[in-house]
Amino acid sequence: MTFNRYEWRLLLRIVFLFIAITATSMVVVAGRTAYIYGVITIPMVVYSVLDLIRFQRKAQDEVNQFVESIHYRDFSRHFDVRRAPNELKPLRKGFNEINSTFKLISRERETQYHYLQKILELVDTGLMSYEQETGETGWINEAFKNLIGVPYLKTIHSLEKREPELYANIIKLKPGDAQVFSVTRNQQQVKMLVSASLMRSDEKLYKLVAFQNVSEALDETESKAWSKLLNVMTHEIMNSVAPISSLADTLKNRLQSPEITEGLDPSDLEDIELGIDTIKRRSEGLLKFTESYRSLNKITHLDLNKILVRNMFENLASLMRPTLEKKNIELDIILRDPALAIEADINLLDQVMINLLVNAIEAVKDRPEPTITLAAEVQSSKIIVKVMDNGVGMPHELLDKIFIPFFSTRKTGSGIGLSLCKQIMLLHKGNIQVQSAEGKGSAFILTFSPVGS
Repeated sequence: MTFNRYEWRLLLRIVFLFIAITATSMVVVAGRTAYIYGVITIPMVVYSVLDLIRFQRKAQDEVNQFVESIHYRDFSRHFDVRRAPNELKPLRKGFNEINSTFKLISRERETQYHYLQKILELVDTGLMSYEQETGETGWINEAFKNLIGVPYLKTIHSLEKREPELYANIIKLKPGDAQVFSVTRNQQQVKMLVSASLMRSDEKLYKLVAFQNVSEALDETESKAWSKLLNVMTHEIMNSVAPISSLADTLKNRLQSPEITEGLDPSDLEDIELGIDTIKRRSEGLLKFTESYRSLNKITHLDLNKILVRNMFENLASLMRPTLEKKNIELDIILRDPALAIEADINLLDQVMINLLVNAIEAVKDRPEPTITLAAEVQSSKIIVKVMDNGVGMPHELLDKIFIPFFSTRKTGSGIGLSLCKQIMLLHKGNIQVQSAEGKGSAFILTFSPVGS
C-alpha cells in the first residue's frame, strides 16, 4: 500500500495524538509523584486535538468550496495547488481534475444541444413540448411558430384563445396517435398531421407534439383518386348513354315511315317526336358533359421551357385587355424582379392563368372599383405567382371544396376549371392554393420550384 503526502501527514498527527494520550494516561496512573509530567503531556494532547481539528476543517472548507462550485455549475473555478498547504495539494489537484472532467462533459452536452437545436430548427416539422401537469411549454421550434402562426407560447393553454379547436384536439390526442387537422392560415386552409408522444425529463412528464404540413401530399393523393374515379365514371356513362343517343336517332327515322304514322293521331305523333328529340338532346348533352371531364385525365406530358414571368404577364394583359376595358376592370402587375423565370409548359400554364383571370373577372364585375392584380416573387426558395382580386370572396367552408371536380360556386359553372388547374400544377410538381374572405376578395397562389431544381 502506497501512502501519499496527505495520508502520511494525517497518520503522523494520529500517531502524535496517540503518544500524547498514552503519556497523559501514564501520568494519571502514576499519581502525585508524576504530576509534574502532566504539565507537558496535557498541552501535547490539547495541541494534537486542535491541530487535527484544524487540519480536518481546512479539508472540509476545501470540500465545501468544491461542492458550492458544483452546485452552481461553476466548472471554470481553479483551485491553486502551488500555494496550497502541502496536506491540501492532493485534494486541490483532485478537485481540479474533477472540474476539468465536468467541464469537458458540459462542453460536449452543450455542443450536442446546439447541434440538436440546429437540426430541429431546419426541419419542416413543427415541434412543441409541454409539461403534462402545468401545461408549461418547454421546446418550440420555428417551424411550429410559422405553421401555427404564433410567435410565443408560455403554456399550451395560451393556444386555447387563438385556436380553440386545435387546442382541444391536441389535449385529447393520446400518445402514439396521429390525426389530420385543418387550420386556417392567412385565409387559407392548411391540413396538418399531428402526432404525440410522452417523455420524462428531470422527474417531469412532457408531451411532445409534432405538426407536419401534409396539404400538398393529400392534394396529390386526392387528385389521383379523382382521376381514377373520373376514368371509371366517364367510361361507364359514355358506354351507357351512347346507345341511347343512337337509338333515339333510329326511332326518329322510323317515325318518318308511313306504315308507322298512318295509325297515329297527329298530336300523338308530335308528342312522340318531341319526347325522342328530348331524349336525344339530353343524351348528347350528357355525352358532351362527360367528354369535358375526360380532359382532366388527358394531360400526361409536359413540354417544359424556361419562361420569363414578365413575358407571361404581358401576354395575358394583351389577351384580356378588351374584356377588362369593356367591364372597366383595372389590371395591376407587380413584379420586382424582371428577370424572374419559371420552368413550365407555357400552353398549359396559360390555360391555368386565363382560367383564374376569367374567374377573377366574374368575382369583381359588380364591385365599385374592380381590380385584378398579377404578382410574382421568391419566397423560401420557391417561386410564387399570385392572381388576386378585390371581388366578393368566398366563405370559409368553401375553401377546401373549390378544387374538387364537379364542384362550382356558379350556377352555369361545370366545376372543371379549377380541378384542371390543380392537375396542371401538380404535373409541374407545384401546387395551387387559395386565400379568400367574404367581401374582401380572393388570391390564388401558384407555387413553382426554382428553375433547374
